[in-house]
Amino acid sequence: MKNQQDKVIIANMSGFYGDRFSAAMEMVQGGPIDFLTGDYLAELTMAILYKSQMKKPELGYAVTFLKQMEGVMGICLDKGIKVVVNAGGLNPAGLAKALKDVAKTLQLHPKIAYIEGDNLMPRLGDLQNQGVPFQHLDKDLTLAQSGMPPVSANAYLGCWGIVEALNKGADIVVTGRVADASVVMGPAAYHFGWSKDNWDAMAGAAVAGHIIECSGQAVGGNYSYFKEVPSFKNMGFPIAEIANDGSCIITKHPGTGGLISVGTVTAQLLYEVNAPAYITPDVVAHIDTAKLEQAGKDRVSVSGTKGTPATNNAKVTMNCMGGFKNVMSFLIAGLDIEEKAKIFEEQFLDSVGGKDAFDYLDIQFYKTQNLDPEVNEEAFGKMRLSVIDKNPKKAGKLFTSKLVEMALCSIPGFCFDSQLGPAKPRIVHFPALIDKKYLQQKIDVDGEKMTVSEVTYDGKPVVLDKSVPNYNFPIDRSKMIKTYLGNLYAARSGDKGGNANLGIWGKTPKTYAFLKQFLTIEKIKELMPETRPYEIIRYDYPNLLGLNFYILGFLEEGVAASTKMDGQAKSLGEYLRAKVVEIPKSLLS
Repeated sequence: MKNQQDKVIIANMSGFYGDRFSAAMEMVQGGPIDFLTGDYLAELTMAILYKSQMKKPELGYAVTFLKQMEGVMGICLDKGIKVVVNAGGLNPAGLAKALKDVAKTLQLHPKIAYIEGDNLMPRLGDLQNQGVPFQHLDKDLTLAQSGMPPVSANAYLGCWGIVEALNKGADIVVTGRVADASVVMGPAAYHFGWSKDNWDAMAGAAVAGHIIECSGQAVGGNYSYFKEVPSFKNMGFPIAEIANDGSCIITKHPGTGGLISVGTVTAQLLYEVNAPAYITPDVVAHIDTAKLEQAGKDRVSVSGTKGTPATNNAKVTMNCMGGFKNVMSFLIAGLDIEEKAKIFEEQFLDSVGGKDAFDYLDIQFYKTQNLDPEVNEEAFGKMRLSVIDKNPKKAGKLFTSKLVEMALCSIPGFCFDSQLGPAKPRIVHFPALIDKKYLQQKIDVDGEKMTVSEVTYDGKPVVLDKSVPNYNFPIDRSKMIKTYLGNLYAARSGDKGGNANLGIWGKTPKTYAFLKQFLTIEKIKELMPETRPYEIIRYDYPNLLGLNFYILGFLEEGVAASTKMDGQAKSLGEYLRAKVVEIPKSLLS
């Protein structure tokens, strides 16, 4: 606390619930670190934890973290490494109790803290009666108007409860739904004794947290220029060496696989964001002010990030019961494949009484076959049928039985590509905002209880004077060449609830200058026809030589409810890079 040493070393061991189990041990043994952190709570994870808690009320947390701590708890205590994670999920108190049981078995005596206050489920009715509308962030719809019963509702909390727990001597801090970056911001703010209005330092820590929160993605995982990565064996996980001014070095333990480069860090900065003003509960971090520089082998400097005051609202993520869904896939082989697909579709619709037989029915055909196949598997196109209905029998037995009945009475050369199964509950993502006056973090440190309010700001608006690089180079269009977009640009895409984000960037100012002229919203819709029905917002990131496209509603009602083949939009970026476009030949050199 209030330590003025030049840096605090924060290592991340988890980017989602199910990430590499051995990472905890690897991070504490691979080199010197001060804090071990982990992000376990993707938006989908809360729905998974809800299901686990329905089976066993004492659960509702990430059980893998508990097992990881069995192996590293003693090492962390011996080395003075403090642990901060959001693995508490829906039951931080339950995880803290389980950790104490593990410590007792190991004959260890860590000080364990847990933080609650994010779970709004017990208060939803009262909050609505007090006038909180829970207005959907992307739709003209309130929770009450949706008619969908929520199964979880969690506000995104900030980092100052973590700071308070560490001030009270906690060795292990487990939280519920805090912002992803909070588990990094808290240790940094504690270590340096930052004030809550040290906006620039807090913004720097927020950016550091965003970079390392997804584990291997900052170290070459899911990276477009994967050929630059020396090795994917024993992939390292990222480390942030944060300085007192909020600047940081992103690195990894020596001897591990992967790559830390300006490119890998850029990829993560453009992942799961929309506007450059990155809103956290404690500060608005302006990513477009961050400066990236290669500072050595597997070391990238991130500096200059500007912050402005926190907003007075917090994000709330709710998961609601939205009926039932089912998906079945078929392979269709041979000649006249599109005609066959059309007959198949018409036959199925006739058997069920038309599309209106279900609340929602989507039929897609993908022409993936090779017209001159070398092997049988290259002869297939794929048909995919998705159904949603409030009646589980209609989305289950009726849907599947009608498809099975066609097995001997339909087109030649088709076969099942998925298992028959009952309809599954459809968990709908419902994002909203809540005034922070309704929130309070509740901290328990080995039985000592305290509270912390969320950060708010009532002062004058802060307007940043940003120095935006001028990358308006003249582009020689006299000699154009057709090539893959990916020969010049990298991309990274992902999910933000029911929306998708698609970041794309170049390596030089000239390639960026062409990109921002060429890749308009209209061009995106031309290249990617499935995006045409959706509103798209483009954001410029000149400091990263990139653009970000935010596609509203592309993932329907969120990952758990989406009927798309790629319900998390992970493949969108590489899909875009595979498009053939005309670019100035001079840029390829």
